[in-house]
Amino acid sequence: MIPDKKQRKVDNDDIRRLSNREKLHNITLKQSSKRRLINNLVTVFAISCVIITIIPLGSILIEVVRNGISVISIEFLTKPPGSFYLGNGGIAPAIQGTLIVVGLASLIGAPIGVLSGIYLSEFASSDSGGSGRISSKKVLFSYAVRLFNDVLAGVPSIVIGIVGYVMIVLIIGSFSVLAGAFALSIIMIPIVVRVTEETLKIVPDSIREAGHSLGIPKWKITLFIILRGAKSGVLTGIVLAISRIAGETAPLIMTILGTSLFFSSYTGPVDALPLRIWRLASQPYESAHAFGWGAALILILIVLGLSISLRLLAHEKRVFLST
Repeated sequence: MIPDKKQRKVDNDDIRRLSNREKLHNITLKQSSKRRLINNLVTVFAISCVIITIIPLGSILIEVVRNGISVISIEFLTKPPGSFYLGNGGIAPAIQGTLIVVGLASLIGAPIGVLSGIYLSEFASSDSGGSGRISSKKVLFSYAVRLFNDVLAGVPSIVIGIVGYVMIVLIIGSFSVLAGAFALSIIMIPIVVRVTEETLKIVPDSIREAGHSLGIPKWKITLFIILRGAKSGVLTGIVLAISRIAGETAPLIMTILGTSLFFSSYTGPVDALPLRIWRLASQPYESAHAFGWGAALILILIVLGLSISLRLLAHEKRVFLST
């Protein structure tokens, strides 16, 4: 049976459609393979960056542990410094001084930094009068606060130490724990402010709107809902700031000076691990260098233990509240 022209036209259309489908399928396969190739390249690049980032940290930790683990002992952790030449004594006053100065600086800097970050995130960018507009004075004030905060974050630590020396040491008449805590808190504040502000901005606006719809005051929404939801990020910022100030040496040289004795008063000098490491590293004796490596290892362990403790505390509170 010879097909007519209409049947041949239908067959040609079917063949053309099949051909177009095959072309489309081939194009889709090419694009899919290209996307997979780009995805694999980006994945390899990201993993390589992570490895490159971990290598310096791993090498530092390995070097500190390898050189410092040999001097760790009960005497090293509980005795005051002895002779550099003989290599006896310990770093107990430095451990005590570090915990006191960093703890006091955290009590000063962390609340100020968190409250400043809360203001910049929740109150400086909203209208408290209900008119829907933000006053120009509030905009200028928040801009000035962010500008000064960024400038303060970039000020060299030795300059902050000089400020602490002029404002507290010269007034009191002696190097003191208060001067060291004041200088370290200034270094700590801009870090906590920036991390707190950016963390609170991540919290969805729907949570704020739900609180307002229930008639809850803004300060209660901020403190009991927004801040609780961003607690993990805020704690991370505080831990980062503590890690930063725990290793500072220049401000402590200008404020607490250092001593071989244990803590006696807040208005007197005290030792600290960064100062002890600096003094031990400047000595020409191998025993002093070994003690310096050991002090560096203890400082790392203190910061690591503090970080783990804060995270475990936040996790336990979150589990308790969820139950």
